[in-house]
Amino acid sequence: MTIKVGISACLVGQKVRYDGGHKRSAFCDKELRRHIELVPFCPEVGIGLGTPRPTIRLEGEVENPQAVIPKTGANVTQQLVDFAIQRNEQFKQLSGYVLCAKSPSCGMERVKVYTPGENANQKDGMGIFARQLQRMQPALPLEEDGRLNDPLLRENFVLRVFVYAAWKAIPQPYTTADIQAFHAAQKFTLLAHNQPVYRRLGRELAATSPMTQEFAIYYIETLMAALAKPASRKNHTNVLQHIQGFFSDELDGVERQELSDLIMQYHDGVVPLMSPLTLVRHYLRKHPSDYLQQQSYLQPYPDDLKLRYGL
Repeated sequence: MTIKVGISACLVGQKVRYDGGHKRSAFCDKELRRHIELVPFCPEVGIGLGTPRPTIRLEGEVENPQAVIPKTGANVTQQLVDFAIQRNEQFKQLSGYVLCAKSPSCGMERVKVYTPGENANQKDGMGIFARQLQRMQPALPLEEDGRLNDPLLRENFVLRVFVYAAWKAIPQPYTTADIQAFHAAQKFTLLAHNQPVYRRLGRELAATSPMTQEFAIYYIETLMAALAKPASRKNHTNVLQHIQGFFSDELDGVERQELSDLIMQYHDGVVPLMSPLTLVRHYLRKHPSDYLQQQSYLQPYPDDLKLRYGL
């Protein structure tokens, strides 16, 4: 199955910005593109604005701003909302979306919202298109290009994209058995991010029969929200130690100590997460475990993205 990720068109080098330029993201357009299909959108061009063009800015209330073109006084808020609504069927095919930071249409956070007719502003807004996209697809992983420069946020976004893609691969109508299998495969991933949510969803899933569309939507929205915060070093350490327990009867004393030491070196910030994981995967090849081999945590995305070398 091809994984599709939406992206602001300027981030793949299209010259669609207000000044006629672009903001190409090397990570998205070069690294991520090797493994997913990027689907570009530009709401401002999409509603008929030219390139270059007068700037848009947000005005009014932070929670309900208006998108205005100061030079002409035109209000294009509803046009940007409609652009998103008209493409919702396309958005349903996506497993993630990368937005252009600070944009009054696409910005995900900290977008300037001006007092009408003044230069005073608050940096607490969200772009009109981005907000409508989030409303229509609340489980869809969203991230901004600038935040992808942070190793933790970059890894977390890509992780969520691949988890959401795995969810979208489940055939419909959903069955309890299929969602239970998905939940089992995400056990260690979810434990690394939010143990209470993992256990709560497990109990609720066990009590749901037959499966309903409403519960399936609740389940994936809850799971994706739990994954939205990067996992802590402490939680990763707990998960690694839990996984180590699966090898307690197969490893000799030297091997057990080697793995234990490497896990604690990760805990103390001496080595990256990939170091103990590489040893775990080595032992798993020597001592296969069906249960561990189904866990997305051990290989959540292609290794050549090198995302866990920075954690």
